[in-house]
Amino acid sequence: MNIAIVEDNKIIREGLELYFKNDSKFSCDIAVDSVEAFLQSVRHSSKIDVVLLDINLPGMSGIEGIRHIKHQYPDVYIIMLTIYKDEKHVFDALKAGANGYLLKNTPLKSIKKGVLQILEEGAPISPLVAKKVINYFNPQKRNKEDGFEKLTSREIEVLQALSEGAPFKNIADQLFVTIDTVRYHSKNIYKKLNVNSKLGAVKKYLKKQD
Repeated sequence: MNIAIVEDNKIIREGLELYFKNDSKFSCDIAVDSVEAFLQSVRHSSKIDVVLLDINLPGMSGIEGIRHIKHQYPDVYIIMLTIYKDEKHVFDALKAGANGYLLKNTPLKSIKKGVLQILEEGAPISPLVAKKVINYFNPQKRNKEDGFEKLTSREIEVLQALSEGAPFKNIADQLFVTIDTVRYHSKNIYKKLNVNSKLGAVKKYLKKQD
């Protein structure tokens, strides 16, 4: 079974690549940091069975990439492997054609289980994500709009980093932007979530994750 990995975090990418290559049931011809690099490499590769695809990538996003990959290689299965667990990213990915959705904190053995499951017509989804999907379609448990649906992908990244206690400088370094840009995103987050401070935004975010 031939796995492709599209992940811009080098440590995660190389860890996944090594893990699958050390299993005789798998091969991994492609391990790249962008959708563009994947589309270039796949032309010269053996048939790919499953793509593990991140969402936040340099250049084309993973969600946009799903459409391009599926258009050119309709038989390829795509499993999102991402930090994003909010409804917007989940449903955008599934609507675009993703066959599974796993969070990056998923143990490697469970990722492998998901890959094997998908080839048997399964749909691997992290438990937390599955719960959100079920709640979304349960009218009694659906939350009213709370502002999170207005956040951009970058604002969600900033908010998640804030919830982990990262200072603005660290967030700026992590996202390769200036501190002023992080402050700008933060102000937009507070406005969209209808809160007055970082603490208020973090509390609201953490409560939503419960």
